[in-house]
Amino acid sequence: MNKATRTFAALQGCLLASVATAAGQEEAPAVPSGLSIQLQEYFVEPQPDGALWARFRFVAPALAEGVSFAKVEQDLPSLCAQVALPRLSQAGQAVDQVVISLASQPVAFGVADADIIQFFEAYRIENGLCIWEGF
Repeated sequence: MNKATRTFAALQGCLLASVATAAGQEEAPAVPSGLSIQLQEYFVEPQPDGALWARFRFVAPALAEGVSFAKVEQDLPSLCAQVALPRLSQAGQAVDQVVISLASQPVAFGVADADIIQFFEAYRIENGLCIWEGF
């Protein structure tokens, strides 16, 4: 896929993500930890090298109550496989990487707030699977 095609696909993905985000907020995905998790938003972001990253941003209020990363560690790949991949497939969007974030409350993208707990994991997409990419 050339850069122009990727850019168009990314823009199309952003538009679809805006629609999908509103629709995705009616149902909380089931995760291994059993916590209540809500999709805040997702979007496709072109990278300087031409790669496309999909960012899926979730909120789990229980994180503010001291829930550790160890408790939600398996939730992140589950969210990639059970939420991100199906949504991207439904939108016809192919991406190189999916970044899953989980925060204790909604926060604007790219904003650091010491009062909000945030966990992140990245996954490359290979053969329809989420493969963990350690930061």
